[in-house]
Amino acid sequence: MKIAFLMDRLESIDPAYETTAALMYETNQRGHSVFFLEPHDIYIRKQQIVARMKDITVPPGMPLDDYWQAIIGQEREEALVFESLVDLDVLFLRKDPPLNYGSIEMLAPISDKVFMVNAPIGMVFGNSKLYTLNFPDLTPETHISRDPVRLRRIIDNFGGDMVIKPLGRFGGEGIIKVSTRDPENLNSLINFYVGSHRPYAEREQIMVQEYLKAVKEQGDVRILLLNGEIVGAMKRMPPEGSFRTNIKVGGSAYAHDVSPKERALCERIKPKLVKDGLYFVGIDVIDEMLIEINCVSPGGIPRINRLNNCRIEQQVIDFVEEQSARRQE
Repeated sequence: MKIAFLMDRLESIDPAYETTAALMYETNQRGHSVFFLEPHDIYIRKQQIVARMKDITVPPGMPLDDYWQAIIGQEREEALVFESLVDLDVLFLRKDPPLNYGSIEMLAPISDKVFMVNAPIGMVFGNSKLYTLNFPDLTPETHISRDPVRLRRIIDNFGGDMVIKPLGRFGGEGIIKVSTRDPENLNSLINFYVGSHRPYAEREQIMVQEYLKAVKEQGDVRILLLNGEIVGAMKRMPPEGSFRTNIKVGGSAYAHDVSPKERALCERIKPKLVKDGLYFVGIDVIDEMLIEINCVSPGGIPRINRLNNCRIEQQVIDFVEEQSARRQE
């Protein structure tokens, strides 16, 4: 099979901790042809969607670190492979957030010809923090506005701590906890986040959400879903002096047994995810409430593998092999 990965530069990735590296390594180990491309490599030639891809297939059997150095060398030395993208069997869309809308728009017309993980149209809807609003009864109290006065009134009426989240950021960036106990700073923060110096239509919408105190003692849970089914999970605890659990901001990972309520939550969201073509996602749960759905390059495989002595990437590649085979029947 021909399996391509649209992703970040190979040199920017630490393979020991990156889900994309685990998926690529497993693909190569199985003897598939592996291709590498970045968003800017996609273009149109005579109404056909093509890409400046590189064949980075190397002999299987190397340790992961050696494999990664080998494919970096292959990517540097190998001539460009100009291929029609429809000649691929599978395309993994693994470019880190934010979503590159230009490449997604060009890929959408061929999504019925190449099996993509995840589907371009689904990623357009699913990459936003607003996607959780499809499941309002599963989430903490949530408000979204660009009006500082309205946002301040929401926080005042709520009475307790709330969390401000910029809609367009990721990895915990820009997320802060606010309350009415510090009114002077609260006004300044709200005005800063929405950009209140700009005309109303140009301001940034922000999410204000109920702060779940359990995150300090219990952390949050990252659950990986494959075609709507749970394939792995881990607990993430915030570092000292913080409530953010993201690994990129210093959170720590621990083994986690998915609770019955967490399983029920996953069953609730499964039909929507599958319908939208969001086959491989990571969801974040605090105190058994849905906080976020991550569909743009969701991570967690290497850490969950270490914590549970498993190989989740094998299940993912099994799945894409099966889906590709069904399309060819």
